[in-house]
Amino acid sequence: MAFHVEGLVAIILFYLAILFVGIWAAWRTKNSRGDGDPREGIIVGGRDIGLLVGAFTMTATWVGGGYINGTAEAVYVSDYGLAWAQAPIGYSLSLIVGGLFFAKPMRSKGYVTMLDPFQQIYGKRMGGLLFIPALMGEMFWAAAILSALGATISVIVDIDINISVVVSALIATFYTLVGGLYSVAYTDVVQLFCIFIGLWISVPFAMTHPAVTDITVTAVKEVYQKPWLGDIRAADAWNWLDSFLLLMLGGIPWQAYFQRVLSASSATYAQVLSFLAAFGCLVMAIPSVLIGAIGASTDWNQTSYEHDDPQMNEEADMILPIVLQYLCPPYISFFGLGAVSAAVMSSADSSILSASSMFARNIYQLSFRQNASEKEIVWVMRITVFIFGAAATAMALLAKSVYGLWYLSSDLVYIIIFPQLLCVLFIKGTNTYGSVAGYVFGALLRISGGEPYLHLQAFICYPGCYADKNDMYLQRFPFKTLSMVASFLANIAFSYLARYLFEKGILSPKFDFLNAVVAKHSEENMDKTTLVKSDNIVLSELAPVKPRQSLSLPSTFTNKEAISDLESSPESPDSENKEL
Repeated sequence: MAFHVEGLVAIILFYLAILFVGIWAAWRTKNSRGDGDPREGIIVGGRDIGLLVGAFTMTATWVGGGYINGTAEAVYVSDYGLAWAQAPIGYSLSLIVGGLFFAKPMRSKGYVTMLDPFQQIYGKRMGGLLFIPALMGEMFWAAAILSALGATISVIVDIDINISVVVSALIATFYTLVGGLYSVAYTDVVQLFCIFIGLWISVPFAMTHPAVTDITVTAVKEVYQKPWLGDIRAADAWNWLDSFLLLMLGGIPWQAYFQRVLSASSATYAQVLSFLAAFGCLVMAIPSVLIGAIGASTDWNQTSYEHDDPQMNEEADMILPIVLQYLCPPYISFFGLGAVSAAVMSSADSSILSASSMFARNIYQLSFRQNASEKEIVWVMRITVFIFGAAATAMALLAKSVYGLWYLSSDLVYIIIFPQLLCVLFIKGTNTYGSVAGYVFGALLRISGGEPYLHLQAFICYPGCYADKNDMYLQRFPFKTLSMVASFLANIAFSYLARYLFEKGILSPKFDFLNAVVAKHSEENMDKTTLVKSDNIVLSELAPVKPRQSLSLPSTFTNKEAISDLESSPESPDSENKEL
């Protein structure tokens, strides 16, 4: 394949434009923030992200390289087809469910990150444990899409994969480092336009190529492969449902999503952003579906593609860049390449910022340095943005099973974090003991089902499981959803069991080693009370933990009306403050 100077120039110009927008957004942040908290400026954009920019950045967070490449691949692969392209509908419903049930309580209580409610109810140790699957999901997702970007650029421009990955990661990391959420949000607007325009420009050229049969014919009739509409066999119905629920419900408990929710100026705006993004995800998936259908309708022997078929050559995951390269004129394929690059960077920067936000606030500040200054937290965020960006780049370059790791970590987000989020927001009375039990039950059940991508053999063969050609057990039973439900029920059951045993005197208070139920003098006071404005309180102001689940002080909340959602206390918070 010849080296394309024009493609390289197009990529450089595109990257310079993105970098310019990111730096401009950082400058705008610095000049408009005034005396506001710089930590909130970086993490949640000062909570003044507008409706239009917010809708674009939330849409761009989901519409990443994996989204557009994966949707095209699912439609193209003959054993799957459009029926198995679950991401567009699944993620759209995820945003709708998130907007209906999760956005309002999270935003109205003034949280700064997704982990805040966990640390408020379950303490810093449990918050640290829940940080692990959340971090894994964000980091492996960033690494996976950076790896896909390198492969895409290598197909179209024919430059070294490693160079393209490193340069893309450096640019995304740099403007995220200097501008925080503002830079990410404003570059997302530009990137989303590039995705939309770049892919839609490519579709007519690819569809009218002489080697492409009418996609309305190949949708229902076998020409070069099975119809691209696909079907769901009865034996695979439960597996399909399991994957769909994972996308719909497992797409909610991500810091990248809640970072946009918490940046909205009000709880109502947070809901509206979710609904607009749900519509945007559906619209943005249309060109990817068409490109997948075009790939399935092409006689590749009539093109300059060196093999009989991308699927036979094990390049089905690269069907989108292959269609752009071989079915479109060069200058059009470069537009499409810009779209793919934009999609990848819009997700990579979000993941890097999300991971650093959770670490700086929930691990460094709330767990170790409650009295850290604003400047110190900002510098911790900047350092971790660089570290996490470098780590994601290293994984993209070195790990051979990045997608396998991301699949496993996204499963853990669904199985462990989602039921915990349900409990802290909607189930009153859960505590650290139940949280630990739910965490362990969910993780063990998920790992027991195996992971073919990582060659992790299943040691529980659920109903309908079978062995593939490599003697790896593949599950048809919806064991992931079963694991999630088991984690949810375990949290509730063990929480209430612990409360019953301690409050009835069956167990002595000295056995409350997690200080979650009856401990009156707890080292976890800071974790039970610190939430939003940690700089407004000091240790001497903290109320002792109650015999029942402890309350948060009103002074720790930005939105004091949120207090009414918590458990009532025998004594009013005001009387406690007077006593202190």
